[in-house]
Amino acid sequence: MEMIKISKDEYERLKMQADIDLDLLKQLVRSLKDIKEGRVIRVK
Repeated sequence: MEMIKISKDEYERLKMQADIDLDLLKQLVRSLKDIKEGRVIRVK
């Protein structure tokens, strides 16, 4: 495995980005499950 060095600020930014992406993915999965189970309200 190749190692690289990055600043702590860059590491924290990337870590936060990964957490946000994971949260969005979880929300998307929950939304798709709701749609499949018919728990959706149509809004005009």
